[in-house]
Amino acid sequence: MSSTTPTTLAIDGGTPVRDTLLSFSPPVIGDEEIASVIETLRSGWLTSGPRARELEQRFAAYVGAPHAIATSSCTTALHLALIAAGVGPGDEVVTTSYTWPATTNAIIHAGATPVFADVDPGSLNVDPRAMEAAIGPRTRALLPVHFAGAACDIDAIEELANSRGLAVVEDAAHAVETTVGGRKVGSIGDFTCFSLYATKSLAGGEGGVVTTASDEAAGRLRLLRAQGITRDPWRRQQTRMLGHYDVVLPGFKANLADLQAAVALPKIDRIDAFHGHRAALVARYDEGLSTLPGIVPIERPPIGRHAHHLYVVRIDPALAGADRDRYASALMAENIATGLHFLPVHTLSWYRDNLPKSSLPVTEAAGATVLSLPLSAAHLPTDVDDVVAALRKLHVAFTR
Repeated sequence: MSSTTPTTLAIDGGTPVRDTLLSFSPPVIGDEEIASVIETLRSGWLTSGPRARELEQRFAAYVGAPHAIATSSCTTALHLALIAAGVGPGDEVVTTSYTWPATTNAIIHAGATPVFADVDPGSLNVDPRAMEAAIGPRTRALLPVHFAGAACDIDAIEELANSRGLAVVEDAAHAVETTVGGRKVGSIGDFTCFSLYATKSLAGGEGGVVTTASDEAAGRLRLLRAQGITRDPWRRQQTRMLGHYDVVLPGFKANLADLQAAVALPKIDRIDAFHGHRAALVARYDEGLSTLPGIVPIERPPIGRHAHHLYVVRIDPALAGADRDRYASALMAENIATGLHFLPVHTLSWYRDNLPKSSLPVTEAAGATVLSLPLSAAHLPTDVDDVVAALRKLHVAFTR
């Protein structure tokens, strides 16, 4: 942080709060990750093999699921899970527009049509009552998203799905550590999809994981991620069998490489420590922002453990003196990076032009006011102090 606290905003030519840019969500890259990658490189096996398999086993044990299938991304995890759930052309999937486009794209690539339900105004998680209202004769599955690390009301969603004979595919990209009561997300729905993207708790750079309790679905997912081929290269090398193979269904190229698994694996032992660190940073944010009218964190429903993947605030221009975009621009000038989680999918060009129109007033209001502040296990308490100092500086200037 700079030695002085100037009153002129950096965006207006003043001195920024920080001398260097505070990244939004940097990954944890320690000696453990470096050693794991070097060991994998020296093994001579880079694609899917023993490290990816170890990741699957340890991830399944962590969330309490019988099966975990590693994939090339959470997007491909969602896509394959939908196919394994029987979703296809002519079907509809009820989901939220308050998500990253990957959720919607997976539905479209499965051949189905996304139908959007509005969100709860507090947590911004999909509202089960809105999901129920969106169900139609062609609905085949429900796809809730656990936003920012808070669990959806998955019990209500599961009850709804069971009463209508629908599959549940959960998007848990933000929710590795999340629980619903005493149950971990990943052990509840038919399929749960996680992310190993660079900003996530188990960052591998890229990658995803699908969990399921179904032996049959797990076998189908393993085929779907590997072109439908019946034997993988690592198993062939270990068994020293001939290279003959068969294709039993037209699959995809969606496997996770050992190099990516090697980056994620060391974090499993430290995942709860990382979560505790982020929780402490969240508490520091809560205290620091409590005196700034119009800058309020979204609600955290007391359903279970919050993963604290994102720290999202809503900015009320009437109280904060400026809108979300002005705050985001001014924070960047102060060397504070931020994120937008999310711009509603149904308002983006392709979806707006090609999907049925949706009336989602709560979703749209949130999309215009939310701002995500820097949060990562790689951040220090002093980084949060810098963000709070910058917000206080801006709040004074904008409400003057």
